[in-house]
Amino acid sequence: MASFRGVDYLHIDSLFNEQELLVRQTARQFVEDAAIPLVRDCYREGRFPRELIAKMGELGFYGANLEGYGCAGMNNVEYGLLMQELERGDSGLRSFCSVQGALVMYPILTYGSEEQKQRWLPRLQSGEAIGCFGLTEPGFGSNPAGMLTRARQDGGNWILDGEKTWITNGTVADIAVVWARTPGGIRGFLVEKGTRGFSASDLHGKMSMRVSVTSSLAFSDCRVPASAMLPGAKGLKGPLGCLTQARYGIGWGVIGAAMDCYETSRGYCVMRKQFDDKPIASHQLVQEKLADMITGLTQAQLLALHCGRLKDQGKLEPAHVSMLKRNNVRMALDCARQSRDLMGANGIMDEYPVMRHMCNLETVKTYEGTDHIHTLVLGERVTGVAAYK
Repeated sequence: MASFRGVDYLHIDSLFNEQELLVRQTARQFVEDAAIPLVRDCYREGRFPRELIAKMGELGFYGANLEGYGCAGMNNVEYGLLMQELERGDSGLRSFCSVQGALVMYPILTYGSEEQKQRWLPRLQSGEAIGCFGLTEPGFGSNPAGMLTRARQDGGNWILDGEKTWITNGTVADIAVVWARTPGGIRGFLVEKGTRGFSASDLHGKMSMRVSVTSSLAFSDCRVPASAMLPGAKGLKGPLGCLTQARYGIGWGVIGAAMDCYETSRGYCVMRKQFDDKPIASHQLVQEKLADMITGLTQAQLLALHCGRLKDQGKLEPAHVSMLKRNNVRMALDCARQSRDLMGANGIMDEYPVMRHMCNLETVKTYEGTDHIHTLVLGERVTGVAAYK
């Protein structure tokens, strides 16, 4: 099978510098050689390909846009292209790297003590240690301000009680970044695997994101030392800042899934013959779908690139990221659905990646802020009126 060449209708590659293209090619080759041969079986079996963890660490994929402590120090466009290529392999692969970097390493780097940084960041960067991010609760997803998990001080320790759910990497994580309500407001804590009173269990029966570990975390009289608290994170601003980092990566990542769907269905339509032995690509309704798909993809690429340049200039705002995530996930999901339609019955077979991407994207539309929540963020931005309640 020929190597993936990407999708570039509008010569967008001319807007990337040499280093950005090199990062993309490195990630693309890794996905082609190491990930794609595994993902179909992993999806069938409902498992994450843990054999890829160390290799991704060697390539500098974890915390790739962070500085110091062994991190690659990529610019944010390079990081976005990395996320794009990983999600072309599978959303679960991108999600693993996104959580490790944006939701675990980023808060430790941004809000942690020097001791916490020195202890955890080099190990997380190499893949020697795995992390997870505990914010969402069974009764509170879109409204994290309602969290019920509590932390109370007891001498030189903190005691955590509560539950978190829909946690990527939960049961395989060595360290959990856990957000809890304290008398002084919401604070973040680093809770190590094996801590007494802390347990994790996997969620089963998923029809989406099957190449990903999804877990629940439980805390019952879980005692951690005072040094486990992230000193620089106070209030909801801490976890929400992490989510903005992760959403940025999603906005790029879904382009990869859409590219894979588009190229798969386009190639199929050129080869598939029907009615008078003509390829179905010659039919007007088929060409209309392909035209819509490539237009949406190109718009998403330009939006992601501009957001990446703004982020590197320190000008990207959370409301900008909401537009990026909302628009690009919608585009990718529509592209997957259109691709499945063009491929007919073959579109549901796991011989092709389309149905897998489509199922995954249903989840991506929901996590890290639902489509509806990002709609309201945009609405507040353009009207000045919050409509969340």
